[in-house]
Amino acid sequence: MLKVTYFGTTTLLFDDGKDQILFDAHITRPSLDRYVRGARAGTNRQLCDELIRLHKIERLRAIFISHTHHDHVMDAPYIANKCGAKIYGSESAGNVALGGGIPGENIEVFKHGDSFTVGNYRIRILDSIHSKPTALNNDLGQPIIKPLSQPAGLREYKEGGSYDFYVEYGQKKIMIRPSFNYIEGQLDDIRAEIIFLGVAGLAKADTDMEKKFFAETVEKTGAKLVIPIHWDNFFSPLDRPIKGMPHVVENTGVVFFKAAKYCEAHGVNFLIQYPRTSIEI
Repeated sequence: MLKVTYFGTTTLLFDDGKDQILFDAHITRPSLDRYVRGARAGTNRQLCDELIRLHKIERLRAIFISHTHHDHVMDAPYIANKCGAKIYGSESAGNVALGGGIPGENIEVFKHGDSFTVGNYRIRILDSIHSKPTALNNDLGQPIIKPLSQPAGLREYKEGGSYDFYVEYGQKKIMIRPSFNYIEGQLDDIRAEIIFLGVAGLAKADTDMEKKFFAETVEKTGAKLVIPIHWDNFFSPLDRPIKGMPHVVENTGVVFFKAAKYCEAHGVNFLIQYPRTSIEI
């Protein structure tokens, strides 16, 4: 049995009863107003501690970072230090870890094609591409070039390059694609029963982009279950009712409709997982 807990945005906790792995680490979720004003922010330690306790995060071995925008990496150093876990990511993720006081031996800088075995998990690193730039994320490809300590301005968390994760656990094969985009042919040799699929941007995508995105992700992997991620408002706190993205940015209802309609037409199951809940896969 493999339990997956979703903490919103793209933060996923995998737990097989022996070892736990976290993919991305964003619990704090500072407000959009703070982001726009350029305010500095740090990890909400009280909330992180509460979720660590409630979800019994006592066997965390690794945190894999898909890219280094704040909504993917902000809380990784605190959680890693609290739980004694190692951080895996780009050089930019390494600088976030160093700024958060993670010792060098607990930082693993990866690249495309690397593969890591953690307990009974095998994680393969794949180059990815971030969703199209917006006013909130127009720094694509820019690295974090020195240790980043908190409190920090949210715009200091540069993208730093994006990655996907292919997880093999026994006979289970799971694809994690955090961003709404694709590299043509990247998943030609990947087969997965389940895909956690970043959908932020799907509502505004034209028909060609929508069709190509699903073809290069769901169809290439042969997934029979799609679980959308990156659909919720990551500027809204996790200790309050979950909201979809602000309509000026994205229409979450349209996102779900488009994804569900695609899955319906292709005989693929579609499951919306609410943040702070767990499923068994």
